[in-house]
Amino acid sequence: MDLLIPDKVHDESRQGEALMLEQTVGKYNGRKLYIESYGCAMNFSDSEIVASILLDRGFETTKDYNNADVVFINTCSIRENAEQRVRNRLKEFTVAKVKNPGMIVGVLGCMAERLKSKFLEEEKLVDVVVGPDAYRDLPNLIDQVDDGQRAVNVLLSREETYADINPVRLNSNGINAFVSIMRGCDNMCSFCVVPFTRGRERSRDPQSIIKECVALHNQGYREVTLLGQNVDSYKWKAETTDAESVSISDIKGTNFAQLLEMVALISPELRVRFSTSHPKDITDEVLYTMAKYDNICKYIHLPVQSGNSRVLDIMNRTYDREWYMDRVNAIRRIIPGCAISTDVIAGFCTETEEEHQETLSMMDFVQYDYAYMFMYSERPGTLAAKRYADDIPDTVKSRRLKEIVIKQQQHSHLRLQDQVGKIQKVLIEGFSKKSNLDYCGRSDHNAMVVFPVQESYKPGQYVNVLVDRCTTATLIGRVI
Repeated sequence: MDLLIPDKVHDESRQGEALMLEQTVGKYNGRKLYIESYGCAMNFSDSEIVASILLDRGFETTKDYNNADVVFINTCSIRENAEQRVRNRLKEFTVAKVKNPGMIVGVLGCMAERLKSKFLEEEKLVDVVVGPDAYRDLPNLIDQVDDGQRAVNVLLSREETYADINPVRLNSNGINAFVSIMRGCDNMCSFCVVPFTRGRERSRDPQSIIKECVALHNQGYREVTLLGQNVDSYKWKAETTDAESVSISDIKGTNFAQLLEMVALISPELRVRFSTSHPKDITDEVLYTMAKYDNICKYIHLPVQSGNSRVLDIMNRTYDREWYMDRVNAIRRIIPGCAISTDVIAGFCTETEEEHQETLSMMDFVQYDYAYMFMYSERPGTLAAKRYADDIPDTVKSRRLKEIVIKQQQHSHLRLQDQVGKIQKVLIEGFSKKSNLDYCGRSDHNAMVVFPVQESYKPGQYVNVLVDRCTTATLIGRVI
């Protein structure tokens, strides 16, 4: 038998919830929030979620941490140098806190779970530590600190996607925006902490993604970047058993290629990018979808990490050299001229000189447009830290990295030189860093393009630029 609840009870319940929210907003009203983000685009996107949660409670943002009541640093644990930068920054915040004793300092994100005890108890650098799945709990945690306690919540979730939260666009130019489509990672790469700090993969409801992208377009944004640790494994399926409330597409599910098409169809004026792709998962369906729509940028970030199959195996990347080369060939065949960028690790455990040379030969084969290049740094708790000795001397790592960087600089320059004499469709993002007489913006291939200002064109508009020349990092041309 159904339980009937009188309308009066519903009304009183809603009134009670509204009163509680009003009281909470009143308590935080006027307090200033400062957020600083490090690491990947996901961290910057998460900071926008945090800002939304706290601004809804009455906080205001500030760009000066000295004037803030609450200071958060959103952290990255992927590289050791990133952690050191965070520690140094926390010490600066601690100095500011001496002048402002009521200031709350907190650590968010990937470093939170791994280093919570050090930050809270041993080094006493922070008041609150919050993991990436616990941002909804921030008002409660701030209350605990206000009551004189240190606060922590680093619980990971199998469901949290923050799909219902409209991010506050921090430091936005009003043109480009990040849109998170999934969280977590199921790929247990042996060098990576992400599965331990961000939890298992879970995809966001596609309708909420489309709603967010439509809203951004209506607000004047002209480019969205769909974010996930591995966007190609995006998969959403309706869980409800109510056949009247779901469509056939909901029942079958939505994969990344289908989601990409849905976003592209919002408007031909909304440019679409995405990151990051995993070589084992990127499908021809995704590539054909990219080729089909002019407003899906012809640029793919496809991390290789190493060019040697044995090293890839102990990295647990689940593909080998030949598989990766096959995917590159598919990209070149289906999307001629598509830009490709990558990640490369120099000096992974047991890597021989011959295996390093295979990474260099892979770079020659692909000729990447851009690359993020690092020396291997052992991360505590990862599979590599447990299974393999970090046995490559730093001097060897440094030399190998230098060789990788030099080769990539040559390839990046060659790829830019290929664009000289060609017309690039550029989304104007603003003035050049060097001069207010020049605009800058990115091409379809993610290359930075600089060209003289013309009064008839404004940021947020597309222009066709004939590239006259290039530097080692920038295309230079004129509007035609």
